[in-house]
Amino acid sequence: SPLCLRFGCNPLAQTGRSKLQNKRAALNQQIIKELRMRAGAENLLRATSNNKVKESVLLELSYVNSNLQLLKEQLESLNSSVEVYQNVQETSSIPLIALGLKETKEMDFSVPFKDFILEHYSEEGSNFEHEIADLMDLRQSCRTPSRNEEGIQMLASYISHLALVESRFFAPNRQMGIFFTWYDSFTGVPVCQQNISLERASFLFNMAALYTQMGTRCNRQSQEGLLQAISALQRAAGVLSHLKETFTHTPSYDMSPAMLNMLIKMMLAQAQECLFEKSSLNGIRNEFLTLIKMAQEAAKVGETYSQVHQNMVQPPIKDNTPFFWSTMAFVKVNHYHALAHYFLSTALIDHQLSPSDDEDQQEKAFSQVYDAMPDGHSPLDILHARAERQRIGKAHLRRAIMCHEEALRTQALCRDLRRLDILHDILQASLHRSLDKFAQHEREDEFTDYMDAPDILSKTEHRAEMEVPVSTKVKVTDFFHHLGPLSVFSARQRWTAPRTVLVRTEDRDLGFTLKGESPVQVQSLDPLCPAAADGLKEGDYLVAVGDTDCKWMGVSEVMHLLRDVDESGVDVRVVSMMDSSLPFTSSSSSLCATYSGGLPKTYSMICLAYDDEERNARSRKVTKKTSFLNFALKNKHKSASTLSLPTVNSTGGLPWHKSSPSTNDSSYY
Repeated sequence: SPLCLRFGCNPLAQTGRSKLQNKRAALNQQIIKELRMRAGAENLLRATSNNKVKESVLLELSYVNSNLQLLKEQLESLNSSVEVYQNVQETSSIPLIALGLKETKEMDFSVPFKDFILEHYSEEGSNFEHEIADLMDLRQSCRTPSRNEEGIQMLASYISHLALVESRFFAPNRQMGIFFTWYDSFTGVPVCQQNISLERASFLFNMAALYTQMGTRCNRQSQEGLLQAISALQRAAGVLSHLKETFTHTPSYDMSPAMLNMLIKMMLAQAQECLFEKSSLNGIRNEFLTLIKMAQEAAKVGETYSQVHQNMVQPPIKDNTPFFWSTMAFVKVNHYHALAHYFLSTALIDHQLSPSDDEDQQEKAFSQVYDAMPDGHSPLDILHARAERQRIGKAHLRRAIMCHEEALRTQALCRDLRRLDILHDILQASLHRSLDKFAQHEREDEFTDYMDAPDILSKTEHRAEMEVPVSTKVKVTDFFHHLGPLSVFSARQRWTAPRTVLVRTEDRDLGFTLKGESPVQVQSLDPLCPAAADGLKEGDYLVAVGDTDCKWMGVSEVMHLLRDVDESGVDVRVVSMMDSSLPFTSSSSSLCATYSGGLPKTYSMICLAYDDEERNARSRKVTKKTSFLNFALKNKHKSASTLSLPTVNSTGGLPWHKSSPSTNDSSYY
């Protein structure tokens, strides 16, 4: 459609990012098939009393669980594929981690919306076919957004439309029969709900994911690129924070408060890393105060990654966080702590306090490096004593060497990290720099001079902060504007079917007055006037005068239409407001996915019953499979199937492809 071509990217384009998303979608389909098999086997196991059947079912369950374990490892490997999201010209920066987009299925709103418009608004549903099609096209485009600000604006536009759609069509005490299905980005397990909040939360997650992909693709060898990366990562953290605060009971584990909290910390840590790179981009001046400052800046990056790593290794987050992520975080903890110790050692070893130096300024800066000075010396005593500076400086060099050796050892433990040659080269070069410096100052009596270097206090002039982008809320034109003002014509309000009243004058008087903005209401109705005799009531809303729709007209505009009414009269269509507390009559099922704290994830049978491979025509309604509903009615204690994937502690990755596809235009999906 024109809307899809204007906003979305071609889903068939064979870019690196699209190939990755296609693999994710295929894995999600395989996972849901295995989950269907496991749910059926578990049901059979509960229902049968035949021992031979039980043995066969248990054997089948073991195969299914093994397959699910392998599929989860493959999905984890996709989440570890960072190279596809990096800048193609990047050759000297440690890769950053980007989030993949959550996958969903195509939706068909046409039949439910048309039915609701006819039933609730008493309008012909076929008159809104184009509006419904535009909404569906916009959603389809949002599944493949471009990796730039236009993609962000498109997602924000759809999220804003969802708020209007919810007010128009989703009553709080009535189900529409529309099932939103989304796949967990870490486990691949599907979540199916009739609650439109799942749709809004999932697209907000994708907005944050898109910001991370925009941040990781920036050229971090330029000031402009680093500023863009910092802004994108801080906005990603802001969107994730907004998601955590706005949607507190999301059923998908990747959007649970604990997981979102970890993701927020990871994005802020990466933004802090970019801030450090920005301060060192033009080189680090070999001056005492500059080296002290950079040592504390590097310590700050190491500290933020340490907090992220501690969060990642805590259950239950540990069970669903890719091993690549936690290992990368630990590598960066050691790398930046090593840099901090190297900078401080260089400041102590290479620089001596001279008469031309600002003694007070150096003493103040050095006094803020430690919690307590080594061996109880004062900062000024250490600065004046050349031998003591050398001794403490070499202790920090040894600490830097140990941290970089630990970083290299940790990298070797993770298969996906071993494939990142750029990471290995940076760690190796940093280690050799420390070793060379240590060799220059090594003495034969080194052992008797040995001391442990104290920790360096972190300090930064620019701290990464969450930034909630204004794009989370944008103004859009309501697709269903013609239904009338949303303050009155919404799913929450109820009114009578439109009725026609003949309005005519008596002695040039209509017998009533109008009030309100739009739509206008009848007030001061003369009970003896012809309109009252024909059924007009006090408080009625005027929706049409003759053939003219007046839902959006004010009092003066409607009175202009009624100005020429004579004794023959004019037909006016009116509606009367009803009590909205009365229950709707609906046969729609309320089965939905639920999630609560650390409890197991429970998914509705409709989620497993729906065949993903079927492509419903736009005019076809999504319906529930009878067999599963019958089963749910027979089993009062179990109306849903409990699904949980086996946990994994190590990655099982796919082969790493270094070569970029020839069609890999990084601004496209």
